[in-house]
Amino acid sequence: MAKEKIRALVEGGKASAAPPLGPALGPLGVNIGQVIAKINEKTKSFVGMQVPIEVHVDKETKEFEITVGTPPTSSLVLKEAGIEKGSGSPLTDKVADVLIEQIIKVAKMKEGDLLGKTLKNKVKEVIGTCQSMGILVEGVPAHDAIVMVNDGKFDQEIKTEKTELSAEERKALEEEKLRLRADLEKRKVELETRAKEIIAQMVGVERAKIKAKLIEAKIPAVLIETLLPVEASAGAAPGAAPGAKPAPGAKPEAAKAPAAKK
Repeated sequence: MAKEKIRALVEGGKASAAPPLGPALGPLGVNIGQVIAKINEKTKSFVGMQVPIEVHVDKETKEFEITVGTPPTSSLVLKEAGIEKGSGSPLTDKVADVLIEQIIKVAKMKEGDLLGKTLKNKVKEVIGTCQSMGILVEGVPAHDAIVMVNDGKFDQEIKTEKTELSAEERKALEEEKLRLRADLEKRKVELETRAKEIIAQMVGVERAKIKAKLIEAKIPAVLIETLLPVEASAGAAPGAAPGAKPAPGAKPEAAKAPAAKK
């Protein structure tokens, strides 16, 4: 039997006949509505995430099969944490907290893609992803959570493959997320204030030295680039702070007159 295979990335539970699926399915003569409905049924647990799918169509009978992959581990962790993106500075700024049950859930969903031979090892791989996203696990940094896994603290949950949370646990996680967000905003304001103080104190110093001082003060790179323009404004006095305006009444340097011909 001749089969045609179509691969696409769709939003979980919200596939449509719009490109890329519609135009690819049309020439194959299948009932596009049925295909879309089946895809949405199979991907509804991944709402809000991009999911890889494959549609296998028998060109003679027009019968079809759909296989669904899983989103990246990071996307699944974000969904469990209830946030849209990880931290820009994961080592210092934490944006959410998850429980071991949620880690086990992600490990089981990504079971075939993870390298670990046991569920316990797969759990540690998922926790490693949390480390790079600034997400706490059981209220501690990810590297500490891995130590806890190694020490057997979560052996019972892993053995029973526990993945469900109580309403109280979910409420506590939401409150923790709000607290972390407030802490993050407070820290951002403090860092911005400190950065502006350093820049003001170093007026007239070359940009490279100001930047070095900001880095020494542990100001995040994204904040440095926002507050410290790369190039000084045209006409700024030599040695003026980056972005400084020309002094009042200053005139642009006159163009040199061409040399007289002999």
